[in-house]
Amino acid sequence: MRTYWIETLLKIANPVWEALAEDQLRERMPVETNGERAGRAHFTHLEAVGRSLAGIAPWLELTGLEGEEAAQQEQLLKLVKKGLAHAVDAQSTDFLNFREGNQPVVDAAFLAHGFLRSWNSVWLALDAQVQEHVIAAMQSTRVCTPGFNNWLLFSAIVEAFLCKAGADYDEMRIDYALRQHEQWYKGDGIYGDGPNFHWDYYNSFVIQPMMYDIAFADEKITKRWTNVVENIPLHLQRYAVVLERFIAPDGSFPPIGRSLPYRFGAFQALAQVALQEQLPEDIKPAQVRCALDAVIHRMIDREDVFDENGWLRVGFCGHQPSIAEGYISTGSLYLCLCGMLPLGLPSDNAFWADADCDWTSKRIWSGEDMPRDHAIHH
Repeated sequence: MRTYWIETLLKIANPVWEALAEDQLRERMPVETNGERAGRAHFTHLEAVGRSLAGIAPWLELTGLEGEEAAQQEQLLKLVKKGLAHAVDAQSTDFLNFREGNQPVVDAAFLAHGFLRSWNSVWLALDAQVQEHVIAAMQSTRVCTPGFNNWLLFSAIVEAFLCKAGADYDEMRIDYALRQHEQWYKGDGIYGDGPNFHWDYYNSFVIQPMMYDIAFADEKITKRWTNVVENIPLHLQRYAVVLERFIAPDGSFPPIGRSLPYRFGAFQALAQVALQEQLPEDIKPAQVRCALDAVIHRMIDREDVFDENGWLRVGFCGHQPSIAEGYISTGSLYLCLCGMLPLGLPSDNAFWADADCDWTSKRIWSGEDMPRDHAIHH
């Protein structure tokens, strides 16, 4: 099963990083949309880079690999480091847009998230000049105005990255994002996307994973906002429990809300809790592995998911351009890799080593007598 996940991760991520490493991402990557909004080519390349790094980062950070997997990891790391140098070099063809329009703060945020998740293997391994260029690029996103919703976290995680990197950072952007989301908590592990509740997967796409990694990015942040961050792990864990129950016996899940072409990125929060080994006692790591595996197979093992050059195509279960919002383009789709975070756990970890077992929905629908679910009141 782990071999399949690695093969899938590489199948999705390699076209992005191979092209960027050769300074040809703009030339090679298509810009598919639903046709409703022009100009996405101005943003889509940073989307692909940031979102893919956020997903592959835990695997890149994993030490002690041997054999074929070690060689695969080493090769991808080389591509990532070479590609990132082009992404922030003003003289490169693939110099990416970090400041024109408001969208770049979104995509810089995923890149920052990727750096936080691969601090030793990627960030600290970059040349000093590349680090300087990255920091300047991140700071330049301050001209982008975030919306009064989950976008506040995009600005905040950029600043959290800058804090950890020892660069000048803006405490106010972190403070504002964390305190507003504390106000937007709706109960039972769910935050509003702004003041209102939305039926979608943005608690997983963005809100809860970013809140957690902002809060614990650096000791200075954790100590500064102790009273605000203390409940974030509990809320994330509860939301992960709900997500695990959403996965049907056949690996499908409810196609509700915005941004469905992010595919199994909808389970980033569950994947992160598994990666952090913070699943509740009544959820076995192996059942999460089997549940996520069923989802990935259901969504990827189709002939119409990739184009003839290996790039992801817009869709949820196959090629379905009409299911996308106007802000979605090819680069957006690489958020799906954030559903594969447990590859950052070694092969002898219980997540990978324990025997296959059924997940909650599969057990209940088979008639097994199961303990009842319950809300958290906090």
